[in-house]
Amino acid sequence: MRLADVLREDYILTDLNAREKNELLDEMVSDLSSRVGSFDRERVLSALLERERLGTTGIGHGVAIPHGKVKGLNEMKVFFGRSRRGVDFHSMDNLPVYIFFMIIAPENSAAAHLKILAIISNLLKSQDFRNRLMRAESSSEIYRIITDAERRAS
Repeated sequence: MRLADVLREDYILTDLNAREKNELLDEMVSDLSSRVGSFDRERVLSALLERERLGTTGIGHGVAIPHGKVKGLNEMKVFFGRSRRGVDFHSMDNLPVYIFFMIIAPENSAAAHLKILAIISNLLKSQDFRNRLMRAESSSEIYRIITDAERRAS
């Protein structure tokens, strides 16, 4: 499985407004639920919030990878969000988060879920990659940056 298999250009939000974690998750889920068929907004939001209660998915360097497993979901989906102002996400380094990769996965997809998490984490290690995502002008440019980086990394 590749990130390009589960992330689509219309799953990219370039200008999030929320300023704190729960607001951010609600904003992303609300916006994306209107774009994705068979998407149970409440169930997805609940799964993400439950995962955050176990510990923050704000991994530092301005990045968070909120994720959750959702009963009844047929396939994994990855969404990207960017905040220009930063979000208090209770990140491990206590700094604001600007870049979000949100993963929602079916309950029985542990291996695929971990593989996508690993791919995203690996890409985000690069400060240049993070900087390019922040400077991008459009969702199509962000999508190209992500898919090009994944192709080069594999």
